[in-house]
Amino acid sequence: MAESTDLEQLMSSFKKFAIHGDTKATGKEMNGKNWAKLCKDCKIIDGKNVTGTDVDIVFTKVKAKTSRVITYEEFQRALEELAPKRFKGQSKEEALTSVYKLIEGKEPTNVGVTKMAKTAAVDRLTDTTKYTGSHKERFDESGKGRGKGGREELVEKTGYVGSYKNAGTYEEKTKAK
Repeated sequence: MAESTDLEQLMSSFKKFAIHGDTKATGKEMNGKNWAKLCKDCKIIDGKNVTGTDVDIVFTKVKAKTSRVITYEEFQRALEELAPKRFKGQSKEEALTSVYKLIEGKEPTNVGVTKMAKTAAVDRLTDTTKYTGSHKERFDESGKGRGKGGREELVEKTGYVGSYKNAGTYEEKTKAK
């Protein structure tokens, strides 16, 4: 019973790594990049016994000749190849169990992913109420951008010069006389 739950956790980790970074992935096949990521994130690659090159060689060895991906069964064969190399002092079965324990329940990590900085400097620079000059005209009072109207001078075809203050008062003046 314990082994079946362990293998289910292994399968779930395989699926999570298989779909990582690929919107079209189904979770049934894993590419070489995600295989290397799984080995790195789950600490199968230790830098001494197992290196990134070893992982790539094992991937190439277990996949079909014309294929670029491995299935879950090929994934298990790849782990069988790497286990004795990673855990040299153990028997093949013990080493395989140890490798399974490294992978079970793990998910891809997002190390090195840029996060948005929330500092006072960023807040100050993006506060539209403090903008001056022509940039101030690009936003309304709420700070929402005006779009094209805020970026370009839109020509008004009223017959008056753009900054004329008494626009539209000609009729009133002529009627008064």
